[in-house]
Formats: sequence, structure tokens, C-alpha cells
Amino acid sequence: MSTSYTDFIGEVQHRIEAGTQAEAVRTTRAVLETLGERVGDGGATDIASPLPMEVDRYLLAADHGQTYDYDAFVDRVLERLNYDDLDLDASYGRPSNIDRSEAVYRIKAVVELVSERVPGGELAHAEEQLPGEYGDMFEFVDAETKPWEEA
Repeated sequence: MSTSYTDFIGEVQHRIEAGTQAEAVRTTRAVLETLGERVGDGGATDIASPLPMEVDRYLLAADHGQTYDYDAFVDRVLERLNYDDLDLDASYGRPSNIDRSEAVYRIKAVVELVSERVPGGELAHAEEQLPGEYGDMFEFVDAETKPWEEA
């Protein structure tokens, strides 16, 4: 299922209930860069291929194949979400105040969206590269009702 960059980021924005598109972009980038670091080069390419070009680069540009546990994965995403920027007047430059539980939710939401866009088991191949403790990251993938679908 092909999707445009605008549609992809809009869906992330909806799922995480972000106030701005910039927040959705920051979340997408934080999660996919970190995932790209953790999986091998081939896994990152498999996941990235069907994604919009503006999104797939987060996976492809990462330093692939790093080894760290799920807690460190969450820490890296959290650090990327809460970065400080010198341009505090720009909406993209404001540091976020995301806590750990919100970061975990955002990871799960982005991974689930990627699973919808990546055909036939490519995400599963990447998941197989990860230790079992990463299973939590894929919680929404097989959930019958997603949190953003609930009324």
C-alpha cells in the first residue's frame, strides 16, 4: 500500500494526537532513525522501500546494526523527542516534554503504521533481528482495536 509523505505524517499526527505536523515529523524521525540503527542494513532497506522517500531516509541514513536493549532503544527515542534546539522561536525547535510512557506509545504507533505500509513480512524479518524484549514495540501490530480507533 503506497502512501504519500503528507498522508503518512498526517496519520502519525492523528495516532499520537500531536498538535502540529512538526511534532509528528519529529516522532517519525526519532522512531525510524532509532529502528534503523538497531536493525541491519538489509532490514532497514526492506522496511524503507515502500515508505515515502522523505520518511525512508530516516531508516536508510542510520548507522545500522548497533546492539542495545529495548530500554536503551526507548531512551534513544526519548532523547530525540526531547532534544534542545537553539532556535526556540521556531515550532520545530522547541524541546518537547515527552515522558517515557508517551515515548513508548509513540514507538508502538509508528511501528504499527509502518507495518501497515510494508508488505508481506518485511517488518517481520526486521523483528526477527531483534531480541524478544523488543516484542512490546510490536504490541499494536496485531491488536484488534488500536487506541486511536477507540471512540
